[in-house]
Amino acid sequence: MSNQDIKPETAERLNGLICQFVGSSEAYYKETFGYMMQAPGYRFTLNWIAGLLGPVWFGARGLWNWMLGFLLLETMAYIQIGLGLFGDLGRDFRERADQIVQTLDLRRQQIEAAEKSGASSLDSLKRAAESLEGALANAQQAAISADSTGTYFLIVGIVLLAGFKFLQAATANWTLEMQFAKWRSDREVNSGWSQTRMIISAILSFGVVVLTSIKFAQPGAFSILSVFPTDRNWRLNVGDGVQTAFDWTKLHGRGFFDSITFGMRTLLDWIEVVLVDTPWPVVAFVIVMLAFLSAGARVATFTGAALAYLGLLDFWEKAMTTIALLGAAALISITLGIPLGIFCARRPKVYAVIRPILDFMQSMPSFVYLIPVVAFIGSGKPAGVVATMIFGSPPVIRFTVLGLQQVPETVREAALAFGATPRYLLWRVDLPLARNTIMAGVNQTILLSLAMVVVASLIGAKGLGEDVLEALQYAAAGQGILAGLAILFCALILDRIVAGKK
Repeated sequence: MSNQDIKPETAERLNGLICQFVGSSEAYYKETFGYMMQAPGYRFTLNWIAGLLGPVWFGARGLWNWMLGFLLLETMAYIQIGLGLFGDLGRDFRERADQIVQTLDLRRQQIEAAEKSGASSLDSLKRAAESLEGALANAQQAAISADSTGTYFLIVGIVLLAGFKFLQAATANWTLEMQFAKWRSDREVNSGWSQTRMIISAILSFGVVVLTSIKFAQPGAFSILSVFPTDRNWRLNVGDGVQTAFDWTKLHGRGFFDSITFGMRTLLDWIEVVLVDTPWPVVAFVIVMLAFLSAGARVATFTGAALAYLGLLDFWEKAMTTIALLGAAALISITLGIPLGIFCARRPKVYAVIRPILDFMQSMPSFVYLIPVVAFIGSGKPAGVVATMIFGSPPVIRFTVLGLQQVPETVREAALAFGATPRYLLWRVDLPLARNTIMAGVNQTILLSLAMVVVASLIGAKGLGEDVLEALQYAAAGQGILAGLAILFCALILDRIVAGKK
């Protein structure tokens, strides 16, 4: 729809908004936006000022995402131009030639000594020297050839820069018009031409282009561009401080950590009595019946076949040990995670504090968990339970919060209107409606816990992870695949039982 098709007062108001938004060159943008609004989508226009200023224009307009993208593209072009104008293109070949010269000098000294002593290795040394002389000539020729390609880099850089400038000129009005559409509904969106933004984007663009061009064109000019300024003693001092903190915590928290170890070991012993010491037919029957009651006959059949695989290939005891370790970790994670998730869902400020901790727990590589766990708990199965619990806890907490936050507010208000107490609201409204989401979190916690099986075996957690670890150590691919499939079947059995019928 063009400005002519709009009612006069509407067109006048739109033009007023455009003038208020652009802040400069109002007549140009009123005409350009009017043309672009005639049809949805992209319409070709050229903003030569934007093309000339490049990323600076986009930064001054507050289009920072586009500014960063075009800055990276232009930097690639300026690198080519820098290589063509003052680049040391033959540097690598000359360094290679210098190394060959040093080796050749050594060989000549050896030849001279061999001639004086009449050594039998004289002929081989001469052949080696001749080979080095040929390699030196080739390296020198390659350096000359590389230096002569400067014009090619310059032309490529100019062509790329011209292409990127044209691209920016062709997209500038389109991106600004999209920004205008957002601004009309949200006045917090950047608008106008800001001198401050222009200066910031100009400084950033100049710094990125100059530093990058110098680094690629003259790699040895400024060592600070290649090596981050640091001091190795800083890391050593910080590491010593962390070690001191660990030692202090171990010394003063020995009773606490001993109680955790005792509790973990007791829980593991109980679960292992059920899974390992109980006759295997009973355990298999119970697991198959759980699968049948939870997910039906097909899953029960698969569970029986998977258990037969574990038994026939002599993985039964280790699989039950693995499931015991996993069960202890998952049980603790779920028992603590769901109440914590409920608490966080009702108190956003608490969740704002807990969420970075969960991000840290999920982002930290799993091997890193083993360091503090072994330092405080020691090695063995209790340490494996703690490491697995840390790795697997975040999903059940996050999904519990998500599920409760997604409960329709109208349903909660209706329950309150009928006199529901807070406890009734939680148990009879919130949790039933959030059940599917919470169970998805429980499922993720169990599977993530099982993913720690191999890692936990590094600290003596036993189970199927030991077989995988031994296969890696001795390159026993066949045994490793069989053990990996055993872990996979354990995961699938637990996943199907917990997921239930769908």
